[in-house]
Amino acid sequence: MRMRREIYTKETCACSIFGAMDRSGDRFIGADVVKAIANMHIRGNGLGGGFAAYGIYPDYEGYYAFHVMFDGASPEAMKESKGEFDLVLNRDFDVVNDEEIPHCEEANVQKPPLVWRYFVSPNKKGVEACLSDDDYVVQKVMDVNTKMNRRACFFSSGKNMGVFKGVGFPEDVADYFMLHDSYRGYIWTSHGRFPTNTQAWWGGAHPFSLLDCTVVHNGEISSYGTNKWYLEMYGYSCNLMTDTEVIAYAVDLLMRRQGIPVDILAKVFSPPIWTVIDRMEPEKKKLFSTLRMVYGPLLMNGPFSIVIGHKDSMIGLTDRIRLRPLTAGTKGDMLYLSSEEAAIRLISPGLDRVWTPNGGEPVVGQLKTNRVVRDEVVSVS
Repeated sequence: MRMRREIYTKETCACSIFGAMDRSGDRFIGADVVKAIANMHIRGNGLGGGFAAYGIYPDYEGYYAFHVMFDGASPEAMKESKGEFDLVLNRDFDVVNDEEIPHCEEANVQKPPLVWRYFVSPNKKGVEACLSDDDYVVQKVMDVNTKMNRRACFFSSGKNMGVFKGVGFPEDVADYFMLHDSYRGYIWTSHGRFPTNTQAWWGGAHPFSLLDCTVVHNGEISSYGTNKWYLEMYGYSCNLMTDTEVIAYAVDLLMRRQGIPVDILAKVFSPPIWTVIDRMEPEKKKLFSTLRMVYGPLLMNGPFSIVIGHKDSMIGLTDRIRLRPLTAGTKGDMLYLSSEEAAIRLISPGLDRVWTPNGGEPVVGQLKTNRVVRDEVVSVS
């Protein structure tokens, strides 16, 4: 009897990620980044796309730039959600300016919410005065995203940067927020989504962001439950219905709160297996054994490639056996990270260098230096 061959329609190797950074700090428009991510159109299915850009608000660089979406069954319901949110915001922050985020109504996106931006400084009282400004903002972001149950959702909360995302192909989201030439940034990251195990909604599109950290991700974090449990012990609330959220919060915990350098962060997320650690030289064996024991719950299981944006760096990382693709390239001060080399060469044909990073080893571009970190471990302090 002839066996019937099953046809799978779920393409779990999809999703597209792209990042571009001018390491000199010069700002550039987003048109080329939109062009690059659109070149990987086939990797998505129109259920999510987005961008993060750094350096776009120089007139308000000392203030937190909040991007907030308000959802509801009607425009009136969205405005009601915004009114409720504004009462909370004006109690906890001094708002120096706010406006609806400029957008194009004719863009091909699905059911857009009301999207607003606020430039604010913390208004701390009582016991809250003991918190750093960043910790205060994180606390308020978690409170709103938990208590308002998607009627209001923070999707960007850093300084001099912003996230723009929604339900649609990334080029459609770019059209909606008019990203081709309306903003200038020194780092741009982008994502085209092919959802695996999570629903498509505006707050669930990539990038995921907290303060200055943004994450775009291709893959599936099968350790989500363990990662979520660990992060909740430190006050993070994972309620945006996606596995990628834990990566953004883990980056904030490790890099900002605990001061762990990028190369060590990579070995927390994507560490060597124990049999490899056992064969290491004593000093290195001690380091990696300690990381596995202390940060075991933050190990990211499953196939993934990620691009992390930060105020002074852009970081690329894959799982330790490279189950998801990532290509890096440089041209002068420009560093590119992409799911496909073709997307890089489309906007920068004459690259100085292009390479495929090893599994579990980070590619790090930093402001004001043309050095790209691509070694296994370059520091332990």
